[in-house]
Amino acid sequence: MAKSPKVKAPRFAEQARVVLPGSEKAAAENAVHVKATPAKAQLTVSLIVKRKEPLKINNRGGRANGPVRLSRAEYKKHHSADPDALKLVKAFAKEFNLKVEDDPTAAIRRTVQLTGAAADIQKAFGVELDQKTIDGVEYRVREGGIHLPESLSGSVLAVLGLDNRPQAQPHFRVRRVHPEAGLEPAAAAAPSSYTPPQVAQAYQWPASATGAGETIGIIELGGGYRQADLTAYFQTLGLAAPAITAVSVDKGKNAPSNASGADGEVMLDIEVAASVASGAKIVVYFTPNTDQGFTDAITTAVHDTTNNPSVISISWGGPESSWTAQAMTALDAACQSAAALGVTITVAAGDSGSTDGATGNNVDFPASSPHVLACGGTKLDADGSTIVSEVVWNELAGNEGATGGGVSNFFPLPSWQANSNVPAPSVSTGGRGVPDVAGDADPNTGYTIRVDGDTTVIGGTSAVAPLWAGLVAVANQQLGTKVGFIQPAIYAAKAASAFNDITQGNNGAFSAGPGWDACTGLGSPKASALIPLLAPAGSTPTPTPTPTPTPVPPKKKKKKKASKEKPVEKKAGKKVSGKKAAKKASGKKASGKKVDKKKSGKKKKKK
Repeated sequence: MAKSPKVKAPRFAEQARVVLPGSEKAAAENAVHVKATPAKAQLTVSLIVKRKEPLKINNRGGRANGPVRLSRAEYKKHHSADPDALKLVKAFAKEFNLKVEDDPTAAIRRTVQLTGAAADIQKAFGVELDQKTIDGVEYRVREGGIHLPESLSGSVLAVLGLDNRPQAQPHFRVRRVHPEAGLEPAAAAAPSSYTPPQVAQAYQWPASATGAGETIGIIELGGGYRQADLTAYFQTLGLAAPAITAVSVDKGKNAPSNASGADGEVMLDIEVAASVASGAKIVVYFTPNTDQGFTDAITTAVHDTTNNPSVISISWGGPESSWTAQAMTALDAACQSAAALGVTITVAAGDSGSTDGATGNNVDFPASSPHVLACGGTKLDADGSTIVSEVVWNELAGNEGATGGGVSNFFPLPSWQANSNVPAPSVSTGGRGVPDVAGDADPNTGYTIRVDGDTTVIGGTSAVAPLWAGLVAVANQQLGTKVGFIQPAIYAAKAASAFNDITQGNNGAFSAGPGWDACTGLGSPKASALIPLLAPAGSTPTPTPTPTPTPVPPKKKKKKKASKEKPVEKKAGKKVSGKKAAKKASGKKASGKKVDKKKSGKKKKKK
């Protein structure tokens, strides 16, 4: 019997088109049309494709409830990009005259980048691209849905980068001076400021822990740092300047400008993380401020086997309503991969109270992802290792921000929050409560930070994400293993005593109270009590020493050599320099130490 002839699949251009689920993008507000995007303009988009197999979730409850922990080899074998999906995308690209960018990490990151002329891109994805100005800046804008050939449906989960409007905002607040006579805020507000190690001391950081051997990744969507500032800053703390590696993602780079821009975010993140975990290496992933850049930076950091960060800090975000569903799904999937690989991600919960700067109540994304540790803010009054008072950060009356927090309308209630009395969501699809934890964020009790040659006081939940990232690095060192996805552990009943429960204050619509709340989550950490509880099942934690205040020894000029190391900017996957500086940094004891107030510029605490 003769074999039936093979039926050749129709060309992509001949197939029916379907809307990519969740790709609908609202019209840009306050946008002024300039012109159609030039047909020959070159752009690169990122396609997120499906996994070979879905990641598995442990449903046994308790500490095991969360993504199943995998080795990198297991992840690559079972959960990288589906080979058939990759073949389809390459054939699709060829037909529409698009170049597949060469990237050895494409399969593991499930990300294929396609470059081509705007005319070909528009035909390939069934979209219309226009140039519009928003607040005086011109962007490439698309509206409506993305239309894919039918055979790609289910294989391509997101197409990012067609639109290059800014996707997120940094979550830091610079302390304002009093409007009258340039004075600091009134004494009644009990203003103060702390160096990051002093905040760590208040939160009972283990005195002997430095995070040596760990790497903290930091995602930045703009701005930059100057080595001279870092050298000068860490000299005031009596610490060696940290070893910094800058990694370029989607052509992003370390680009310092001025203190009023994103440099404040970058310097806050580095200086907080590196001073509370003074032995850890710091890797900064610079990327453009788009949904494409944000997601690509996270997948790059999670799968960076050269620098191998065990914790990633993110201080950027925006209301869930400002994201497309496909972008949130793609970024959350990257965070889920991190959890499966034992990489912790800490994220700022936002600085605009329960509205998150939008209409009604909103939570900030990616803080609302159930696979990240969402970090809210408090107002801290501390004297050494003693907390005098700690309440919800809310300076909305003075237009100086408040901690974000509330209930997601996109992500359902996670099982580990089931007993936390999270308020009901406004839509049936939501339920995830934000934040999980908290820390000092009020700019009136903020962090002494050096930015672009000036020393200033900065707060915001942007400070809390790197603070908790430093705590995780310290925990990883203390326990001799990566703590990874910690929510099941911290929401367990026995962990309650390891937090300072914040019971006073509100962030607008939500009030603090005993236990978890939508302002400060479970509370701020008692680090020495918390760390032993973070040990993954089956591991044996190392006893954590009780923290004791230790004065910083006098600085010696000969110890300044480590700070002369220059930053390195490399593509992920290449060897980096700066090892000598890293070794010196790892040998210093920092966390929990009192700082010479005269040298650090800190004013005496007002009572």
